[in-house]
Amino acid sequence: MQFTDNVLNILTAKTYRGIGKAWIVKNIKGNELIDELVNLLNQSIKEECTISVPEFEERKQIICRQFEKLRGVVDGVTAIGDLSFPLHRGVVKNSEKPIVLFYRGNLSLLEKQNKNVAVIGLLDPDKDTELFERKVVSTLVNHGVTILSGLALGCDSVAHQEALMSNGKTIAILPSPINSILPKSNEMLAEEIVKKNGLLISEYYEKANSKKQLNSRYVERNRLQALFSDCVILSASYAENSLGNDSGSRYAMNYALSYSIPRAIMYDFVLNANNSKYDLNRQLLKEDNTVIVISKDNMEESLKKILSVPSELPAKTWVQKNLFE
Repeated sequence: MQFTDNVLNILTAKTYRGIGKAWIVKNIKGNELIDELVNLLNQSIKEECTISVPEFEERKQIICRQFEKLRGVVDGVTAIGDLSFPLHRGVVKNSEKPIVLFYRGNLSLLEKQNKNVAVIGLLDPDKDTELFERKVVSTLVNHGVTILSGLALGCDSVAHQEALMSNGKTIAILPSPINSILPKSNEMLAEEIVKKNGLLISEYYEKANSKKQLNSRYVERNRLQALFSDCVILSASYAENSLGNDSGSRYAMNYALSYSIPRAIMYDFVLNANNSKYDLNRQLLKEDNTVIVISKDNMEESLKKILSVPSELPAKTWVQKNLFE
């Protein structure tokens, strides 16, 4: 498993109260001396005691021991400041930029010169939805696109599977450590993705310690789906309502809007008009007239538009609602 001392320093720094992504993005350039890093932390932390170099090193060794559980499963870890760390798409505020990524497979798929399109949706798509999603994915793959999704059941799995069946590459972004695939039923799919020169990535090396933390990780996963994609396509999804229906896709689409990442939806104005599984598609279309609509009648034209659109659109104002389920 490959990783730099910079990775360990960043993860160790993040264990101190008051140190988050924004602080690390602002202060860490990579390869700082320990004395320099400890001094920076002492100027910023909300701890009662001053940090010493030995205490910092002790925390660092704890993380090193936890990394041992990942050997043989994870290929490497990269962090902001490392030459291998991928650049995100879009306009992302510091507090939402990734700072550390654990990976297995072909990390170069995240490079900006690679055309990545996220295809996401609900857990229980109708058969017609699945068939049309497969057609969209296979067409994108035939144009050299890498398909990105979240390895969830339903639309995510369909996107990954069809990319592989079409002899393309696919990226799975996980809400869990790479040595603890969620959902467990997709372990074989994760293996096939790596075997066929794809990529698994995660921000985590430890399992979530509560349901609340796991829920927040699903949301964070949706953020990565947006910022590592040149466009985010919604296959189908419920909209949030009083009946308790909702979907993680809502977060990914909102993040894409926030980051000025182009968005598209699959939707047929006649066939899907009364299907509640397309409520979010209709909502997005109503709220944003720049959303690209992909239907059976205009698929080739719409996908050409997606392939030609720049990965960053003019920034829009977006008021973020509560992201946590």
